[in-house]
Amino acid sequence: MINFDNAATTFPKPLSVRRAAMEAIRNYGGNAGRGGHELAMRTSEALYSARETAAAFFGAQPENTVFTLNCTYALNMAIQGVMKNGGHLIISSMEHNSAARPVFTLAAEKKITLSIAEVFTDDEQTVESFRRLIRSDTKAIVCTLASNVTGQLLPYREIAGLCRENGICFIADGAQTCGIYDIKLDSGINILCTAGHKGLYGITGTGLLITDGSFPISPIVQGGTGSDSLRLFQPEMLPDSLESGTPNIIGAVTVGAGIRYINSYGIDNIRSHEEKLCRLFISELENTGDITFLRDEKAEYAPIVSFNINGFSSEEAASMLADKGFCLRAGYHCAALAHASLGTKNGTIRFAPSVFNTETEVKNLVYFVKTMKNLQNS
Repeated sequence: MINFDNAATTFPKPLSVRRAAMEAIRNYGGNAGRGGHELAMRTSEALYSARETAAAFFGAQPENTVFTLNCTYALNMAIQGVMKNGGHLIISSMEHNSAARPVFTLAAEKKITLSIAEVFTDDEQTVESFRRLIRSDTKAIVCTLASNVTGQLLPYREIAGLCRENGICFIADGAQTCGIYDIKLDSGINILCTAGHKGLYGITGTGLLITDGSFPISPIVQGGTGSDSLRLFQPEMLPDSLESGTPNIIGAVTVGAGIRYINSYGIDNIRSHEEKLCRLFISELENTGDITFLRDEKAEYAPIVSFNINGFSSEEAASMLADKGFCLRAGYHCAALAHASLGTKNGTIRFAPSVFNTETEVKNLVYFVKTMKNLQNS
């Protein structure tokens, strides 16, 4: 199988990540922060090394770098933790369900009030749509840095500026940008949530919540942290307050190894390669007449291409391509708001290459897409 579904989870993983996973299984069998014996200490050191690596990568402090199960958990922790006492929240019309569902639930339970800012292909219009919705009781803005459906990059620096001007917490979903773009907290992001298993090349079951410490985050899970064990209330210090229970040591170690791989390969080189494959895919198919690409020349896009083949449903087309050995995501991509905003009521097919894909693989995919068109026209 040739994987062009890397926006969901990157595969294959770098050799260094695979080796790190094996090393963690062999050597880091203790419970980090819970014991003074050699096995626990060795494991604690491995976890802290991964935390330091991630913190440096995003321009954060290690203590403000929290390992989570995935980006969804990080977003839930950030949203519910910041909005615990109510207030007004703004999200974009392109949010993934990992942000939309907790927000809509809080609003339905009348714990918060909610507004949705429409995203346009023109950045100024998008920023203005956020600006118009800001109220005196607006507490936070939640915004994806790039749509997981189309790859459209949102003007997050300008949105961050709005937040700074108004004393609002900016919670960013970096699942489709981290590891491809140089995302740092000093861009104005207060809380960055991202996946460890996508652009950071870690194994599944990994994510990060990274905060600049400006806005307190009330924990939504409480339990053992290895600190303040005689106290019957959750510790207030980070990362302990947001890391209850035994951490995913193997996962954290692979995220650290994945980030080191990015640093050695070069983040600009990774993005350049993936963008080149997207351009090749589009250029080979854009003049065929039966392919609809969800892209606009006014907007900028991460290396994701969402498209449809006229005459086929997205699921039918992706299934036919899977039979030929190509993995592409079809349907609604867990993004109800985005598809409603785009008007793609039948979903789309998503092409998402990684640094390990080749031009030959893309050309082979193009060949079979054209073959499908010929079948449909015959």
